[in-house]
Amino acid sequence: MPFNDIGLASGLLCGFLFGYVLENAGFGSPCKLTAQFRMSDWSVFKVMFTAIVVAAAGLFLLRSAGILAPDKMYVPPAFLGAVAIGGALIGAGFAVGGYCPGTSVVGLFSGRIDALLFGVGLLGGTWLFAGSFDLVERWTTAGESGAGDTLPLALGVPEWAVLAAMIAVAVMIFVIGGRIERRFGGPLDASAAMRD
Repeated sequence: MPFNDIGLASGLLCGFLFGYVLENAGFGSPCKLTAQFRMSDWSVFKVMFTAIVVAAAGLFLLRSAGILAPDKMYVPPAFLGAVAIGGALIGAGFAVGGYCPGTSVVGLFSGRIDALLFGVGLLGGTWLFAGSFDLVERWTTAGESGAGDTLPLALGVPEWAVLAAMIAVAVMIFVIGGRIERRFGGPLDASAAMRD
């Protein structure tokens, strides 16, 4: 099997496995994501932040062990202004619709009609953005950082310090988020999320 075919097959397998895990965790229900915005269920934030920390730690360990050369990893430039605008719009969509692009697909395959409508809206919004790109192009490059700029480079601190700070924040999120969840009666479990 050629390399590109292996990459495609592994990507599809990872996507199906990821969707299966999301579905079994109850993330195919809009109640789970909207509960995060109400601060009553921190599961989504905990899962996503844990994934970021694990990926950062893995890359740090691979580079430290000499397995992954730093110059072999492409870091695209960040467009901070565009990210802020897009993040606000996507966040509003999350709060109103109860889905992100990934969980809407999971919800669709779970048979949820609202996920289908959300997906149609997502595709329609993408089509409108592409059609009006000439009008919004200057916003897409607002606040450009240099290519290859990582957070440690941008802050001028060692990579291990940023990683340690991320781990500390993750611990704080679990502790503080857990306390807030208990105040609201605990996180929404998967079976309850799927009934809603």
